[in-house]
Amino acid sequence: VQLQASGGGLVQAGGSLRLSCAASGLTLRSYTMAWFRQVPGKEREFVAADFRNYGRIYYGDSVKGRFTFSRDNAKNTVYLEMNNLKPEDTAVYYCAGDRTLILSSLRDSAQYDYWGQGTQVTVSS
Repeated sequence: VQLQASGGGLVQAGGSLRLSCAASGLTLRSYTMAWFRQVPGKEREFVAADFRNYGRIYYGDSVKGRFTFSRDNAKNTVYLEMNNLKPEDTAVYYCAGDRTLILSSLRDSAQYDYWGQGTQVTVSS
């Protein structure tokens, strides 16, 4: 099983980026998929998730209204569209997946079995 995250980069405040997470070795439609982010010295922060592909997307409070989670099951890929980026969005972004996670654990990074390698997003002011 492999999750390959890409799309990070350097962008000015107010700009946009689109992250991708391509999966191999698993069928995404059966999995809860999520994005987390982490800055040095801090815990991994929940960004967004789609619980078991039911179609309802959950967002962290700090990104609501600016980030959009989506998935393309045919391409076995999930995306994170990030708009109106702020310097505080600077972090390494990780995609994660799990097949048996329950809804109450959606925001708990420790409950996810599979992780991508991370992609750096840097937002300059």
